[in-house]
Amino acid sequence: MDTLDTSIEGIKKAAILLISLGSETSSKIMKLLPESVIKQVSYEIANIDFVSPEQRDQVLEEFVATSTARRYVLDGGIDYAKDLLHQALGPQRAKEVLDVLTQIQLRERPFNVARKADTQQLTNVLLNEHPQIVALILCYMQPEKAANILAQFPGNLQVEIAERIGTISSTSPAVIAKIETVIENRFSNSVESDTENVGGVNTLVDILNSVGRSTEKNILTDLESRQPELSNEIKASLFTFEDIIGLDRLDVQKVLRDVENSMLVLALKGTTEDIRQFIFGNLSSRAVENIKEEIQFMGPTRLSAIEEAQQHVVSVIRRLDETGEIYIGRGEQDAVVK
Repeated sequence: MDTLDTSIEGIKKAAILLISLGSETSSKIMKLLPESVIKQVSYEIANIDFVSPEQRDQVLEEFVATSTARRYVLDGGIDYAKDLLHQALGPQRAKEVLDVLTQIQLRERPFNVARKADTQQLTNVLLNEHPQIVALILCYMQPEKAANILAQFPGNLQVEIAERIGTISSTSPAVIAKIETVIENRFSNSVESDTENVGGVNTLVDILNSVGRSTEKNILTDLESRQPELSNEIKASLFTFEDIIGLDRLDVQKVLRDVENSMLVLALKGTTEDIRQFIFGNLSSRAVENIKEEIQFMGPTRLSAIEEAQQHVVSVIRRLDETGEIYIGRGEQDAVVK
């Protein structure tokens, strides 16, 4: 193949690549992709009726060439990669491959050093930064890491930072580069990094689903008065412990099998009668009696312990949802109180 067919767009190329690699390999790759990309690629795969041998060969060759070029760049820099690719592919094809690689690199996320940095060290630095800068950086963090950082800010700043995260739509590359340079100068330790979606409501939802219940409630309560529309949009996507009554009964039973009895008792200690009855309806009569007795004899319990137990249940639900074992209804679907 002498030249690349530029009429094939990125998502379609990804779909053709996954089809060509076979279901076993493709399923492993899909698990590593962001949800938004999975949806796009899945839609494209569903709409591809036929892949010609020429298309398959082109996409596979481009994938191999781009991966090789990237390794060359990492090993010896762009000039080194250009020289080797010229020798291996010829000047025209080498330029095409490097152009593709350049576009990929341009789309790669900034603040890589911050994502690798120690969480507490990064928190100490960000505590002295403007909320807008903190919000921007947290958009590029792993949700769990961003949640740990956000939880260490004072309550009023938590709300302000969350609001800014939820309303970020675009930021000047020059501004990002300037902030990134400052961060990179402060952190050099390398740890395993991860990548997630950046900015907007989805990022904020991911973070709120990882913070403690007190932090989550504080942010949502203030956002209701400050930005009602943003608050409603977040709640439409945010799964809380109370939303368990919106799950299918079979899904609830799968969740309960994965939750330790002590955690479930503690979580139900501080919840409403509606939720208790819904949970009890998915347990055996003997299990219900045992839980009722344990709740009765538990005595006064710290709210933070109850919230932690409820968050544990939510984390189990989200894990099962992510692995496809259960389904969390979102958006326009309403919870049903049995």
